Amino acid sequence: MYKIKLDQFEGPLDLLLFFIKRDELNIYDIPISRITSEFLEYVNLIKLMDLEVAGDFILMASTLMHIKVRMLLPREIDERGEEIDPRADLIKALLEYKKYKEVAEDLTFLESHQRKLNYRGYFSADEKIAPPEFDTLLKNISIYDLAKAFKKAIDGVKPQVVHEIKKINISIDDQIKFILDRVLEKGEIHFLSLIHGMKEKIRIVITFIALLELTKIGKVGIKESTEFNDFVIYGLANG
Repeated sequence: MYKIKLDQFEGPLDLLLFFIKRDELNIYDIPISRITSEFLEYVNLIKLMDLEVAGDFILMASTLMHIKVRMLLPREIDERGEEIDPRADLIKALLEYKKYKEVAEDLTFLESHQRKLNYRGYFSADEKIAPPEFDTLLKNISIYDLAKAFKKAIDGVKPQVVHEIKKINISIDDQIKFILDRVLEKGEIHFLSLIHGMKEKIRIVITFIALLELTKIGKVGIKESTEFNDFVIYGLANG
């Protein structure tokens, strides 16, 4: 099975913070039922794609389900006679993670700018021009948007009753060429149009992985679409 890593989310707490920030939720009053549903959708996706990080996300999913059940039951009372919020430990973990994440981001920012400003004395051979910024390949779109479009594509494949075992000969290299040919032909193409007509889930999975690889190496870019749960793939001039 092909394995890839989605670097957008470093772990389950990172994904929960993404949901909270995106929907402008109160971190001290998390709507557990709503956030659990979205979290489970993401877990189902990474299980389908056999990502190595699935274990941590599945553990967090079970924790959210446990909290969701406790929220439906009468609240427990602590030694001081106050109600115990089942979300308390999760909120504490999120706040702690958020604090360290912000510090790490500040340090990364400072390190990046320090490299641009500091040079090796007055050595004449030093480059005095800061390195140019890389072009943004993902325009107004997050990895979660890609994941939702991918899930819609997978859900659209109707299950088939198979009586004959048939090997599907397909590789990432094949689908990289397929994507590049379509982009060259159309200039821009919607993801759902790209995979239209694919009847095997494995073919869609490998096509999606090939697309991520092309984005990573700068051959194509991805931008938001007006269509719900879809995105646009376009070619890059330097690709």
